Amino acid sequence: MKLTQKEMEIVEILEKDARLTTEDVAKMVCLSVEETEQAIKKLEDHKVIVRYISLIDWGKVEENTGVKAMIDVKVTPKRGVGFDEIAERIYRFKEVTSVYLMSGAYDLSVIIEGKSMNEVASFVSQKLSTLDSVLSTTTHFILKKYKHDGIIFEPDNKDKRIVVSP
Repeated sequence: MKLTQKEMEIVEILEKDARLTTEDVAKMVCLSVEETEQAIKKLEDHKVIVRYISLIDWGKVEENTGVKAMIDVKVTPKRGVGFDEIAERIYRFKEVTSVYLMSGAYDLSVIIEGKSMNEVASFVSQKLSTLDSVLSTTTHFILKKYKHDGIIFEPDNKDKRIVVSP
């Protein structure tokens, strides 16, 4: 879908902060509230705007005991459907939060969430590795998130006072 300049501005604004009111977005793009509402509805109807989400720093939540892992997957593409069929089989698992087609040594990058490292290991060994097209996997556990979707989670809070010495 080809976007107008105003639609592109709206998408970029909402991607940075989806909590802005329609009135605020309208002012930022110099449109009326009605025109802005129509543009946003069109973007939602065409699935350009897929969903509005909150970005949570789970590292600050003590009760959060979950684990995230990135899994590099090498697969055999199938004639006529390429990587799409195996990607769809993988993203249908409830543990999977994201699947990307990649260039380089591995074909797919899969991000999953589990309650423990053992749960992630079980997913890889019992569900992912057993799929016909999967040739190999490499699992990377996410230990700490520093930046996600352009948001820095722990900004530099170092002491910025000037050192004074005699």
